Parts: sequence; C-alpha cells; structure tokens
Amino acid sequence: MVTAMNNMMEPMPGPGEGPLRDPRIEPIWKLSSHPFRGSAAVHSGLLTEHDLRTRYRRLYRNIYLDNDIELTARLRAEAAWMSAGPDAVLVGSSAAAVYGARWLDADAPAEIVRTDRRATSGLRVRSYHLAPEDIQFSGGMRLTTPARTALDIGRLTPQAQAVPMLDALMHATELDRHAIWALADRHRGMRGIRAAKLSVALADGGARSPLQSQVRLALSSLCEWPIETQIPFYDDWGLVFTRVAMGWPRLKLAVECDEPTGDADAEYRTWMLRHTETLEQLGWVVAWVTEPMMRNPTGVAKYVLSKVLAARRRQRR
Repeated sequence: MVTAMNNMMEPMPGPGEGPLRDPRIEPIWKLSSHPFRGSAAVHSGLLTEHDLRTRYRRLYRNIYLDNDIELTARLRAEAAWMSAGPDAVLVGSSAAAVYGARWLDADAPAEIVRTDRRATSGLRVRSYHLAPEDIQFSGGMRLTTPARTALDIGRLTPQAQAVPMLDALMHATELDRHAIWALADRHRGMRGIRAAKLSVALADGGARSPLQSQVRLALSSLCEWPIETQIPFYDDWGLVFTRVAMGWPRLKLAVECDEPTGDADAEYRTWMLRHTETLEQLGWVVAWVTEPMMRNPTGVAKYVLSKVLAARRRQRR
C-alpha cells in the first residue's frame, strides 16, 4: 500500500505558482500523512470501509487523517481546502499556517472566504471581498498573500491573540510591517483597519515563541528606546556565537524566556547557566522570565523595570 501511495505523489508548487494537481480532484496524494477524501481511498482499493472507520479520523465531511498523525493547523487548513469547494480561499490563521507560521491552535476552526457562507463544525467562513492581487497559490491551494493574511489577522483577531500570530507569520515569511501598512492604507475604509495597524506596530518577527511575544508586549513601554529582539553577539572573527531573546543593548540588559524543554531539561539548564555567565562576563545583566510569571504581566514589568533603573544607575557612575 505504501508503494502504491508513493507512486501517486507529485511535488507541489511553491508560493506564487499555479497548482500542478488539485487535491480535491485527485485526493489520495500523500495519503499516509495528509488529509484525504475517504470515498476516493475506498473506491480505489487503498482502504476498506473498516480501515477508514478504525484507523483514520474524520476532520470534515468525507475528509480524513491517519490517527497516528498529529493534527496541526497546517493539516487542518489542507483539510478545509479539500472540503470547502472550488471558489474557496484560505485566509487568516489558515493561510498563516500554510506559510509556515508556528504555534497556531490546531483545534481552532479553519478560516476560508467563499460565496457560500454555510459553515460546518471546525470551519469559519468569511465573506469579505478579496481582489485578485490578494490571492496566490501555495502547495496547490488558493490563499491570501502574506501581507493580506497579516492584515486580516490584525483587524479581525483580538490584539492579545493577533500579535503572537503576526510575530510567527512575519518570522516565517520575512514579511516587513511596512508592506502590511501600505496595504492597510489602500483599504482605509475596511472594518478593523485601525486595530490592524496597531497590532502590526506591536508585532516583531524576532519572537521565537508565544512566551517571547507576551513578554515583549508586557515590556514594550518600559524604556524610551524600543526593546530589540534576537540581539546578536559576535566573536573575534565576526561570527555570531550567541543571541538574546530581547533587551536593550544601550543598557546592556537582556531579557530571556525560561521555557519548558521536556526530555532535554537538564541540558537546557546547563545552557542557561553558561549563557548567563557569558553575558555577565561581557558586562550584561540578564533578567529571566518564566511562563508562570506571565500570569501577572504587571509584576513582570515591575521586575524588569527595576533592572532598567539599576542599569541606568550603573551608567551614571
């Protein structure tokens, strides 16, 4: 069965290319690890009805995924595209997932725009207008461009959720916020444009996790200088030997996020100690922030503010 499936696989087009094949027309592509149309798999003889019921889970009507495959936002977007109909366009978080944005909720409904507004469970149907230049192909699917995707996330998602999503999208696509603002200026009358501009202003593609996004937002107004992300440190040959998540180089103050690492916890703790020691030898102060600390963002801001004030006092000596 695996050999038969592998023989049916073809490379998918990259961003901006038209589809080489439509997974809704030939839905058994990559059956082993991607959503597929159950009726076609059974009809072709690749699966039996019993296989379908016992080894695969239903994501949408007639769209299935192997029980052993972890559902991701990207796979949910693929399943929604196969289920939604020929006029559908992936938008918002679903488009962001296709572009490689991380940390998106796989259980959240997929987002599409289409003329038929009927929605099934696990699918959110939008009805706003999309111009042809707002749409491109990626992986054989129609979706909004990175800039339009960011604009829609910013204007339709509460800021606390929008900014980490924008961070992830900007990191995955190297999207520049000025491109999003330019698109916003062309849509001044659209609902939520002001909210989108503010969320984009707060976003930063340097974030490497949702915790880093949350910490950066909590500290964004502590200092007259903007907090910088992914600050590099260079060795004598001009090569980067370490980075800090965020901080203020003028104050030599770094803010790092202590995040769970599972099985590699002991190794990570060793790295934390060595990383902190290295920065301190360079004259920097390191403030570590944990996820439990962020249950009280105001407390975290006060903690880091004390470090900022101490850094200022050191500079005045």
